[in-house]
Amino acid sequence: MKPLTFVLASKNKKKLAEMQTILGSRGIRVLSQAQAGVDLDPEETGLTFEENAIIKARAVCEASGLPAIADDSGLMVDALDGAPGVFSARYGGSHELSDEYRWKLLLQNMEGMEQRAAKYVSVIAAVFPDGRILTARGECHGEIAEGPRGDGGFGYDPIFRLPDGRHMAEIDMEEKNRISHRAIALAEMQRKLTECFAE
Repeated sequence: MKPLTFVLASKNKKKLAEMQTILGSRGIRVLSQAQAGVDLDPEETGLTFEENAIIKARAVCEASGLPAIADDSGLMVDALDGAPGVFSARYGGSHELSDEYRWKLLLQNMEGMEQRAAKYVSVIAAVFPDGRILTARGECHGEIAEGPRGDGGFGYDPIFRLPDGRHMAEIDMEEKNRISHRAIALAEMQRKLTECFAE
């Protein structure tokens, strides 16, 4: 496969670093919006992770004239009928709220619930100037703990307990970049890109 460069349709620096590390190890370069000379924050009006990822990637692709890649991800909790889902980053009503506020609100809303199963979901969309669109989905299963542990990661990581008992916030980035929902989705995206550009 020829070397590829994508513009990331996100201003989240932690997400940029994660994408650059995971895709960089696969020979794919990821630029920030600033590096591509664009400054967009498309409204996420989709009802699914797939729809939102495509909305973001398409907007940045059209603005930059370069292939764009976007991730839409979130936490789905069985006992809350899949919430917060696509609203994970806006849980509680606003993007401006802190990660800690959101996971504390989730714990509060789950108080007394025995069913704790949950999964992180990531959908990656790649949009090309010629109109081609590829999507890939990854899931990481676990459960919502009764309280936080660890000081790594971001989002809901402090309260997301993996099957081995550790919380996502307790594992180092190297391991997270192997087992996370985003790592799984990016590995699937790389497979699809390899097939698409095999010629």
